[in-house]
Amino acid sequence: MRVVRTIDALQEAKKNLSGSIGFVPTMGALHKGHLSLIQQAKKENECVIVSIFVNPTQFLEGEDLESYPRKEEADIKICELAGVDVLFMPNVDQIYEKDELSMGAPAIRGYILEGEKRPGHFDGMLQVVMKLLNLSGAQKAYFGKKDAQQLALVTQMAKTYFMEVQIVPCDIIRDENGLALSSRNVYLNDEEKYRALSLSKSLKRATKYIMSGELDTEVIKSEMLEVLKEADMVEYVAIVDREFNNLKKIEIGNTILLVAARVGKPRLIDNLWI
Repeated sequence: MRVVRTIDALQEAKKNLSGSIGFVPTMGALHKGHLSLIQQAKKENECVIVSIFVNPTQFLEGEDLESYPRKEEADIKICELAGVDVLFMPNVDQIYEKDELSMGAPAIRGYILEGEKRPGHFDGMLQVVMKLLNLSGAQKAYFGKKDAQQLALVTQMAKTYFMEVQIVPCDIIRDENGLALSSRNVYLNDEEKYRALSLSKSLKRATKYIMSGELDTEVIKSEMLEVLKEADMVEYVAIVDREFNNLKKIEIGNTILLVAARVGKPRLIDNLWI
């Protein structure tokens, strides 16, 4: 595995790759969720490039940019053991210019749910993802379904700008108790981890109601909110279609249930695709 930290070094490393490239963009502090993306990329491509870059433009003022978990040595070892071909670890100066072109999230889908709670977040996310996709030269790029709105917007960006890359959605990975894996889970103590399970439990309750034939989204949201009383603050519960339009009735095969809540210090998100 080659570890490269500059764009020139990345381009040089790519010259030694042959066959299709799968790309996994990350912000580091790698866990089994990231590993599942890498493993899927390895199954579907001859070569795999992983990037680790904590992107400052997608953090809002007062968020955890400075304290975001960073585990460089461990991340390098994980990628090496996973069979990654090239690990790209640039600094900010490699990615951004002083007088930077801006990227704007769509006016509607970019400013609902996560976009409403974190205005401007998706502008920065799309900006860096486009840069990294272009640098990777990958035919396929792998994103987790846990960040469902991010996945939808990246897919839209690739389509809108006629980018020759396939965005591949990958299933959510959970711990043995059902908590969706996240780098920010390290902020949780044992008691908070238990209460954080309310997010996945709320989705399980929704599933139970849907399987029993209840399709009214207001009824289902009410039941989810009952479970989420264990969280410190619920930011939203939403039931939308794949285009992120609100639904009045569950549409099997075209529905996403989303929840965002604070438990202790971190802000957690989870979802279920129906």
